[in-house]
Amino acid sequence: MADDLTAEILRNALCVAAEEASIVVVRSAYSTFIVEGADAAAAVLDADGRLVAHSLSTAIVQCASLRSALPYVLRTFPPGSMAPGEVFMLNDVYQGGIHANDLLVFRPVFVDGTPAYFTGTLIHVADLSGISAGGMASDATDVFLEGVQLPPIRIATAEGLVDDMARLLAANSRTPERLLGDVRALIAGANVAAKRLEDIIGQYTAAGLAQGVKDYLAHTEARMRAELAVLPDGVYQGEFRLDDDRFGEHHIRVTVTLDQSLDPGGVTVDFEGTDPQVAWPINSGFSQTSGGVMYALRCYVDPSLPLNEGCFAAIDLRLPEGSLVNCTPPYPGGGRWATVAAAEEAIFAALTQVLPERGVAASGILQGFSISGVSRPWLHMAFDLGGMGASARRDGPDATGALFGGGRNIIPQVEPIEARLPVRVEEVSLIPDSGGIGTHRGGLGTRTVIRMLEDARVDTRGDRLTSPPPGASGGRPGRGGGYYRERVDGTREPLSSKGTRQPLAAGEALVLETSGGGGYGDPAERAPEAVRKDLADGRTSI
Repeated sequence: MADDLTAEILRNALCVAAEEASIVVVRSAYSTFIVEGADAAAAVLDADGRLVAHSLSTAIVQCASLRSALPYVLRTFPPGSMAPGEVFMLNDVYQGGIHANDLLVFRPVFVDGTPAYFTGTLIHVADLSGISAGGMASDATDVFLEGVQLPPIRIATAEGLVDDMARLLAANSRTPERLLGDVRALIAGANVAAKRLEDIIGQYTAAGLAQGVKDYLAHTEARMRAELAVLPDGVYQGEFRLDDDRFGEHHIRVTVTLDQSLDPGGVTVDFEGTDPQVAWPINSGFSQTSGGVMYALRCYVDPSLPLNEGCFAAIDLRLPEGSLVNCTPPYPGGGRWATVAAAEEAIFAALTQVLPERGVAASGILQGFSISGVSRPWLHMAFDLGGMGASARRDGPDATGALFGGGRNIIPQVEPIEARLPVRVEEVSLIPDSGGIGTHRGGLGTRTVIRMLEDARVDTRGDRLTSPPPGASGGRPGRGGGYYRERVDGTREPLSSKGTRQPLAAGEALVLETSGGGGYGDPAERAPEAVRKDLADGRTSI
């Protein structure tokens, strides 16, 4: 825009609209996991499906979800058939969704009688059928065991929720009131963002907003390309291995190509060679892998870059169909997180070859679980976070969930959990010696102990537990974590790292230990003062 100040104000107004929508969803939601953990995302998009603005206090790794799904909504409901006040929803992993319990909602914003923009919101809702309460279907062998599959549907009109769709969703939930409350929260967030967008159009005119968006995306793309152009040309390969399971080993392989003569400021990220998809919920849908790639690449560019379509435009992403990073029907995709994190680690490994001074060891990742009632319906779903890998410059932070992509703290606080649910949280602590040693030490993992006050079941979803995060450049691996059942007498026995409906009797406890991050560099070269400080702080033992 001719007026730089006006352009900057407009850009921030768009970002605030997306941010406010995510806050409204969290404040309006019914599920404890959303209210206390704030796991939500929101975006403003245009009618071409381009990402204009995204909430940033939520997980950055979700940045590709709404932009990936909107084109499928538009195929099912052409813009000319849409009416003001309508809201559309999907969760189909093969159409840009995430998995059954993550609902994506879109509301069109009309200009001169035609949808010109869309506001979108997404959260992990309380429960939507499947073999696991809360959607933690860690032993699902096909997508149908993960929950109700929703292609693009019309969920609301100007008069409110579409009754038959609302009844259908409620009938397929163990907690129907919370589910519908979460759906209304999603719609409320999209409505608020739509109102803000209408206000922006009223102030800057439709033509002014259209020009502002065009300039904004072009400006971001130019900055993204300038940042990537600094990286030396070359072809760099990396890979990462997931934990073994009943299907054996699984490898994510990537080739990162930088060639200024062919694509100035562009990068090709090709996952050819990645292992095929399996009948086990470790596969990832294409939107989730795309978000992980964006997160990984943003670690090498100016962090102040806006998060919009301009960033994606510089990336040629190639995801082989039918592989772990781009699953196809009917393969499950709910446990995609381990694969997405492995894709990120593979990119880090590839780029460490060109930027050794920015190298990093592997990190512990988030370990999901859900606890549900046996005699009555209640649900607690949460994550605990592993230690981050050390880098060539510094120790890894403790318990950060490094690869989740930033955003709010997604771990619910103890007091609301105990107030709402029949459990007692007895311990949340760092695990000494869990970070891999090296010139720089890996971040520590955590131990959480939750005591059952009535009979319950637990579902688990973990990785990097039997194969802990490796070190780099001579650093040692972190300590592997695990899930455990602690009996009333204090004895402890392991639970499956990917299991559902595992019993916990009243008086027993779930013990979750996350993995520490890998160390970086030769441990013999660690500064003596750093060793003394670790001992004094209790991070390491004698």
